[in-house]
Amino acid sequence: MSHKIALAFEDGITQFIQCDENQTIADAAYQARINIPFDCRDGACGTCKSFCEAGDFDEGSFIDDALTEDELESGYLLTCQSKPLSDMVIQIASTSEQAKTSASLAKGSIRSLERISPGVFKLSLAIEKRDELHYLPGQYINVSVPTWDQSRSYSFSCSPSKNEVTFLIKLTPGGLMTEYLKEEAKIGDELNLVGPMGTFFLREPLNPILLLAGGTGLAPILAILESLSEDELLDVPVRLMYGVTQECDLVELNKLDAFRDSLPDFDYLTVVSDPDSQHECKGYVTDHIAPEMLGNGDTDVYLCGPPLMVEAVRKFLAAQENPPQNFYFEKFTSPVSAVS
Repeated sequence: MSHKIALAFEDGITQFIQCDENQTIADAAYQARINIPFDCRDGACGTCKSFCEAGDFDEGSFIDDALTEDELESGYLLTCQSKPLSDMVIQIASTSEQAKTSASLAKGSIRSLERISPGVFKLSLAIEKRDELHYLPGQYINVSVPTWDQSRSYSFSCSPSKNEVTFLIKLTPGGLMTEYLKEEAKIGDELNLVGPMGTFFLREPLNPILLLAGGTGLAPILAILESLSEDELLDVPVRLMYGVTQECDLVELNKLDAFRDSLPDFDYLTVVSDPDSQHECKGYVTDHIAPEMLGNGDTDVYLCGPPLMVEAVRKFLAAQENPPQNFYFEKFTSPVSAVS
C-alpha cells in the first residue's frame, strides 16, 4: 500500500511524495529526487531526525544516540528508518534549496469571479493537471498573471479534495491583483500558481479545536473546516470566532451555517469591531473568547488574520492561566487593523 507524505521544509515550501509501506521515507524522497538530509541510513547518526506532525509510522531500528525513546514519544522519527502506515506530514530540518527541490508550478483558468462583499472577491480556478496540485488545508500559494513579474499570495479557501480551488481576495485600492480583478479579469483567463507554501495547516484533530479568523483570514479557516467535515472519524468539538471591521465585511456565512450540519459539534460567532454597528457581538475577538473554549490548555488554536490581530491574540493567550499548548497562526499584510 502507498501513502502520501507531505514534506514541510523550513522555508515554508511543501513537497508531496508517495511512499510504500515497505519503503523508508528517505528512500521515497530520493526516488522523487528530493535530497532530505541523512548520512548513515542505519539509524545511528540522527542526521535525518524529523518531526511527524500527523500520521502513523513504523519507527524501524535505531540507537539512543540517534533518537531517544522520549523523542519518539514526542513525535520525532528517523526518515532513514521509518516507514508510513498512513498519510503523513513531516517537518524536515532543512530548506527546500538544501534538499535540491523547489515549489511546484501549476496553471489555472478562471471559472468564476464574484464580488461577495464591498471589499472581497471570491475567485474559483480550474487547475490544469489537478491531480498534480497537492496542498494541506490552511496553506497558501503564489498567484500571478502570465504577463506579470510579480505574484500575490492567497490561502486556499477549499479543502484539497475539491476539483476547483477557491480563494477569498481582499480588495486593496491600487493593488496589483485588485486592479486586475476589477478591470481586466474574465472567465477563462489563465493564471500561474507556485506552491503550496506555509506552515499553517491542519494537524491531526485529537483535541478540541478553536478557529480564529480576521477578515479574509477566513479563507484558510474555511479550508480547514471543509477538510474536517470530510473526516468521518472526527469526534472533537470545533468552534470559530470570526472578526471583521464592518458588518458588510462578513462573507461565506451560508457556508459556515452548513458546517453546523456537516460537522458533529460545530458552532461559530461573528464579531464586528465598529462601535457604531448594531451587530450583536461588538469589539474584538478576544473580548468574546470564553474560558471553556480554551479547555485548560488542551484546545488546539488556529488563527489567521492581520498582524495586529495576531499579536493581540498571542498576548491574550499568553496571559491565560493555562495557555494553549498548540497554537498555530498565520499573519497576512492587510490595511485592516481592528479585527483583533
